Amino acid sequence: LNFMIAGAWATISISVLAILGSVLLGLIVSLGALSQYRVLRGANRLYVEVFRSVPTLVMILWVYYGMPALLGISLDPFAAGLLALVLSDSAFEAEIFRGGIQSIDKGQTEAADSLGLTYADRMRFVILPQAIRRILPPLGNQFVYMLKMSSLVSVIGYMELTRRANELTVVEYRPLEIYTILLLEYLVLILVVSWAVRLLERRMDKTNRR
Repeated sequence: LNFMIAGAWATISISVLAILGSVLLGLIVSLGALSQYRVLRGANRLYVEVFRSVPTLVMILWVYYGMPALLGISLDPFAAGLLALVLSDSAFEAEIFRGGIQSIDKGQTEAADSLGLTYADRMRFVILPQAIRRILPPLGNQFVYMLKMSSLVSVIGYMELTRRANELTVVEYRPLEIYTILLLEYLVLILVVSWAVRLLERRMDKTNRR
């Protein structure tokens, strides 16, 4: 049990960092789709279509095994898994942000322009706060998705929950007990994430009503 609990911390750490990285990168990529420049819009579509089309497992294997051969950059399992998860999920995050930002009434942008706000201030104080309220449910789904997809990093040797369960099964050969514990640990983690997202939604709704 202690061996499995230690794996939970590894799963949580890579999942949280991957979520933060993919949200930040996805937001940056989404701004390209809203740009008036055709080159930035084209770059956005290329990025989204490429990384959204590649399976997460394939991306993990390519970053860990293919990137050293192609670019001469060798990463440890944690760094390679983290980079692959961020690249894969950021494409979905970018589409979520794009849809949320485009759903904001154009009058909000015109009002911000009339106040003399810069592009950065307009996004920070006017557009993004409203967009985040609308996209929080799909963002929450992506958080849960990321937590589950982190189990794929076990294929390159990262000692997270699934990898530890597999190794323990080889040693103890008690798959029923071990994989039941694995199932329960993932269930608890995902329920906690879902509860946190719903709590944040309620708080943002109260703030919005005030």
